[in-house]
Amino acid sequence: MSCRYMAAAFSSSLLRSSITISPFKPSNAIYPFQFPVRQCARRAMSRVSATHDEEASAKAAATEANSGAPTIFDKIISKEIPSSIVYEDEKVLAFRDINPQAPVHVLVIPKLRDGLTELGKAEPRHEDILGHLLHASKIVAEKEGIVDGFRVVINSGASACQSVYHLHLHVLGGRQLKWPPG
Repeated sequence: MSCRYMAAAFSSSLLRSSITISPFKPSNAIYPFQFPVRQCARRAMSRVSATHDEEASAKAAATEANSGAPTIFDKIISKEIPSSIVYEDEKVLAFRDINPQAPVHVLVIPKLRDGLTELGKAEPRHEDILGHLLHASKIVAEKEGIVDGFRVVINSGASACQSVYHLHLHVLGGRQLKWPPG
């Protein structure tokens, strides 16, 4: 049973105590299986806190989404902020995420926002750049050696925890990815 389920299964009063669960074992066993509930509760609570922080950041970012102000990605495109560039052409820029969620985590962005702050704002005029972004994601996967197994993620809007309102694709890989995500 994972920490997540252990923490959910016990009440908060039990979580304050230090409990060890040991399954039945023969008397000559060299080591018992122990599962520290307190440690699991701490991990579960930090996930809840991190999730809350992500949600709060996404809601805050959404309030500035249509301001027209330069985003951090605009500053990366103009080279005001350094980044580790993986791929670049006349339409897109791909660079390593500063908070990677997988061994390979690259962001692919259009160089020109053109009102495309999130996928939910896409219009027929954006079809070419949307296709180009997906093709660039495949090129990134090839360059990173993960073309045999990778995921492309687009967070669109505050409820999807989009934190930068400049459309971007996350290219993730380099480990076994699980389903369902999120």
